[in-house]
Amino acid sequence: MFQGFRDSNSSMFQVSEFILMGFPGIYSWQHWLSLPLALIYPLALSANILILIIIKQEAALHQPMYHFLGILAVVDMGMATNIMPKILAILWFNAKAISLPECFLHMYVIHFFMFMESGLFVCMAIDRYVAICRPLHYPSIITDSFVVKATVFMALRNSLSTIPVPVLAAQRHYCSKNQIEHCLCSTLGVTSLSCDDRRINSVYQLSLAWTLMGSDLGLIIVSYALILHSVLRLNSAEAASKALSTCTSHLILILFFYTILVVLSITHSASKTVPLIPVLLNVLENIIPPALNPMVYAFKNTELRQSLYKVLQLDFKNN
Repeated sequence: MFQGFRDSNSSMFQVSEFILMGFPGIYSWQHWLSLPLALIYPLALSANILILIIIKQEAALHQPMYHFLGILAVVDMGMATNIMPKILAILWFNAKAISLPECFLHMYVIHFFMFMESGLFVCMAIDRYVAICRPLHYPSIITDSFVVKATVFMALRNSLSTIPVPVLAAQRHYCSKNQIEHCLCSTLGVTSLSCDDRRINSVYQLSLAWTLMGSDLGLIIVSYALILHSVLRLNSAEAASKALSTCTSHLILILFFYTILVVLSITHSASKTVPLIPVLLNVLENIIPPALNPMVYAFKNTELRQSLYKVLQLDFKNN
């Protein structure tokens, strides 16, 4: 239902709320998607909480590498929790209405956590670069203080650079339609409803993505190129294999994270003909990494896996 009010500063009629329609093209049976999503969400939360418990309890994991992993777990939980309650409310209770301030806040948090995840991958790549390429300097460079400073820098960078996204969206006039063909307050979905010029929104959105994500991905590529160059110079095949094994889990997560982003960017151009695909990818980008990240690290990282077995065995004995 269209709801709105007359803007006192103009003759335009301003909507008072948006309606998140859900997944385009499958409205009649989209509630069935709640089944896998309702399973993935608690799985993501429990897996990341378990990672935090293990890192806290095991003294052997009190290292910068695992501190970054713990921060990533917190970001993943925030990313999933920001979107899943609203999506499940839409699918289960048809609670599609969302106020404009709530929608703009939702938009801000989505961008913040997405850029935060990207920034943490950069920090973890730098950690692996120093550990493998400059092992003698690792204890003096990658310290607890470095972890704190890097995390604070990324948080400030992402929070400040993301502020214009909802601010610019809030300055648009929404006067004709209020139904968003999405289950999230995506920037493109919201601003496409505006009745005035939205080019500045698109330009800033594109510039922000290229500046932050592009620079992050560039630093990651450079870090791993230097790591590969250093590993290939090792005389021992065993040492080279051990060095690369410490990066395997990180590389898997990076490839998955940025691959979805690239595919999402490409499919936006086809959103008019197949609107479901970018919406579904947008949701998966926010829920799959939080569920996947702790599992990949638990299976691919020997120290973390051994600590997991140790903690679980202690719990079983206590029970």
